[in-house]
Amino acid sequence: MTTALITGSTAGIGAAFARRLAGDGHNLVLVARDTKRLQEQATELHDRHGIEAEVLTADLSTDKGIELVEERLSRPREPVDLLINNAGFGNKGRYLDVPMSDELTMLKVHCEAVLRLTSAAVKSMRERGRGGVVNVASVAAFVPRGTYGASKAWIAQFTQGAAKDLAGSGVRLMALCPGLVRTEFHERAGMGTSNIPKWMWLDADKLVAAALSDLARGKSLSIPDPRYKALMGVAKVTPRSLLGGITSRTGRKYGPR
Repeated sequence: MTTALITGSTAGIGAAFARRLAGDGHNLVLVARDTKRLQEQATELHDRHGIEAEVLTADLSTDKGIELVEERLSRPREPVDLLINNAGFGNKGRYLDVPMSDELTMLKVHCEAVLRLTSAAVKSMRERGRGGVVNVASVAAFVPRGTYGASKAWIAQFTQGAAKDLAGSGVRLMALCPGLVRTEFHERAGMGTSNIPKWMWLDADKLVAAALSDLARGKSLSIPDPRYKALMGVAKVTPRSLLGGITSRTGRKYGPR
């Protein structure tokens, strides 16, 4: 049985990955900040699927938290075969409305933690000649829309570049760029969602199934829904100056209120 480590495992996309991978027979290392929720999740997945679910409490906005997960990823006798870097959050407000400390925390979680954990995992995977990493970004990576989009763009670019460098090593890296998914993400950020059209919402379990299929096919970038693929296709051919105005207006119309 292989082992997958999932950050931000207790809710949303991370929980959907945990359900799917446990159902497929993978042992899990579940990483989040809330020990109680982690223990409840681990017990449920063990009882339902008969897999081993290890709990690792870690806050990835801190060096100590990142170091804890780095250490777990580096254990030669307890190898991790698949890393899902899913932990993340959003800040409510436009640029300069958000405290600098919150902006820096976002960069710590979205960029530094992803870099360090990916590196820790891949070093061991490359030695074994097999393994995979999914770094969860967002379709926000492709449009000029503030610090969140910029940090997700970093994830997408870093992952695709690293995937090219590791070609032929047996290690696969993929950036997952979903659209809007019904999770705790918006609630935690204090963002209202009642004004967002229903067609824009994605199902987390279907998203994860599509992502794992793309990873198995060797893709380094996954946009797991035809609707968002079409939108991103339009975004690619739209002038950046015009796109910036469109995304700003759309954000005011459909964004947090």
